[in-house]
Amino acid sequence: MRTLPPGQRRVDGFPRFGTHLHRPPPAVPEDPVIAVDGALRTSSEVRLAELSRLPRSEIVADFHCVAGWTATDLRWEGVRFADFYRRFVEPALAPGTTVTHLVFEGLDGVVSVVEPRDALAEDVLLADTLNGRPLDGDHGAPIRLVSPAQYGYVNIKHLRGIEVCTELPTHRIGAGVLDRLMEAHPRARVWHEERHGRVSGRLIRPFYRAFIRPIRYLCAKGGQ
Repeated sequence: MRTLPPGQRRVDGFPRFGTHLHRPPPAVPEDPVIAVDGALRTSSEVRLAELSRLPRSEIVADFHCVAGWTATDLRWEGVRFADFYRRFVEPALAPGTTVTHLVFEGLDGVVSVVEPRDALAEDVLLADTLNGRPLDGDHGAPIRLVSPAQYGYVNIKHLRGIEVCTELPTHRIGAGVLDRLMEAHPRARVWHEERHGRVSGRLIRPFYRAFIRPIRYLCAKGGQ
């Protein structure tokens, strides 16, 4: 049996995860687009149909929730984010621009802040298919970010926008007391157990695991 990353436990199936789980997933727009803006010469909207110009890629990977559960051997298909970046982001950068962070935002309002060295890894996809079927609402329809080396909260579902930044986007992180208590690790690498921005991953494990049962309950309520 394969060894899982530290603090992770294998689960059957692939539970829905995320915030606002008491609500159904957001509706899919009739003509979905990914808005690309930020530190660019020109902003743009990439229609999902335009992704057909990029090569398709498939990976089999585990999905690791920061709460401590792991869904194994998920088969994702889509386009590599690195290919998307080269096609739609790099041409819009002014010469000499140094990109330090990328902000991914979903239709549900959830965001993740990712460093380019992680987002541009070979196995990071903009996925539209899971286990041979188009994504459903629970898992990010119509398209989502899949970054297997990072915890699930980085893997934004229902992707609608990417903001390109030349410095840490503090306006996306929050500065309140609760924000600091729940502060995400800036890289969120699973094998390094980077669960939290300020607290050791080992110490924070019990806190996150306490949320597994409530999350499952809210998942069931949101699916009604």
